[in-house]
Amino acid sequence: MRDKRAVVAIGGNSLIKDKHHQTVQDQYEAMRETTASIADMVEAGWEMAITHGNGPQVGFILRRSELSRHELHEVPLDACGADSQGAIGYALQQNMRNHLLARGLERAVATVVTQVEVGPDDPAWENPSKPIGSFMTPEQAAERRAGDGWVVVEDAGRGWRRVVPSPEPLSIVEADVVSLLLDAGVIVITVGGGGIPVVREPDGHLRGVDAVIDKDLASAMLATVIEAGLLVITTAVEKVALGWGTPEQRWVDRLTLAEAKQYLAEGTHFAAGSMAPKIQACINYLEAGGGEVLITDPEHLPAAIRGETGTRIVP
Repeated sequence: MRDKRAVVAIGGNSLIKDKHHQTVQDQYEAMRETTASIADMVEAGWEMAITHGNGPQVGFILRRSELSRHELHEVPLDACGADSQGAIGYALQQNMRNHLLARGLERAVATVVTQVEVGPDDPAWENPSKPIGSFMTPEQAAERRAGDGWVVVEDAGRGWRRVVPSPEPLSIVEADVVSLLLDAGVIVITVGGGGIPVVREPDGHLRGVDAVIDKDLASAMLATVIEAGLLVITTAVEKVALGWGTPEQRWVDRLTLAEAKQYLAEGTHFAAGSMAPKIQACINYLEAGGGEVLITDPEHLPAAIRGETGTRIVP
C-alpha cells in the first residue's frame, strides 16, 4: 500500500445539505466547501482519488424523465448514473482546481466515468431493495409493474416507489486508467455513485443494468485495487458511535478490525441504512491488506487527518 495515496469517499450530505438547498448552484456551493478540506490534503502531499454519492441527483434525473415521458424517451437507470457522474464530477473537479490554484498549486484534476462490474447471479437480483425515483399512486405503480416490469413497493405509507437490486461490486472496469492517472499526478474523481453497474457477457462485452451499487463498498474496492494506504469515508457525524441512538451511545476514536467485525455482527451498534454498510466497507478494505480507515464529517477532515478527531479503524 502507498502511504500517501488516499481514497476519499464523499457522502450525500456533502452534495446536498438539506431539502431547501437542492438546486445545481446549491450543490456547487456545498461541493466547494467539501473540496476545500480535500484540497488541504492535496497541499499536504497526498495523492487523491475522490468518490461520491449520487442518490438525490439520480432521483432528480429520473423525475425529469418521468415528467417528460409524454414528449421524450425515458432515461434508463444506468444512463442516469453516467449523467450524474459527469455533472457531479464537473462541479467537483472545477472546485478542486480553483482551491488548488488559490494555494498556488498546479495540479490536474479529471473525472473518469466509471463502470463497476456486478454478477448476473448475485442474490440481490431476486430481492430488489433499493428505492429510487419519485412516489407513485397505486394506479401508477400498477401501470409501471404491468407495462415496464418494474418492481414496486409501498414505502412507509408515503406512496409507491420503484425498487431495484443492489448487487455487490466485483471489479472496477476503469481501475487501470485511474491508477495511471494517479501515477501521473492527476487528482481523479471516479466511481461516482458506486459506479455504473454493468454485467459481463460470455463474449466479454459489457452491458448496463438497472441496479444501484453501494458507494462505500465500491470505494473500498477502489482503495484496495489502487493500493491506497488510507480510505476516508466522510459522513454526517464527526465520529463513529457505538450503541447509536441508545442511552449507552458513546463516540469512539479508534477501532481495530477485530472490534469493528464484532460490533457489526452484534447488530445493535450501527444503523442498517447508514453506518453499517460503511463499517462493512472498512472491513473489506482492511481484510484485503489496506492501511487504515478514517471516518469523519467534511468539516473536521483536516483535523482528523492530523489525528485530532474522527474515528480510525486499523488492522
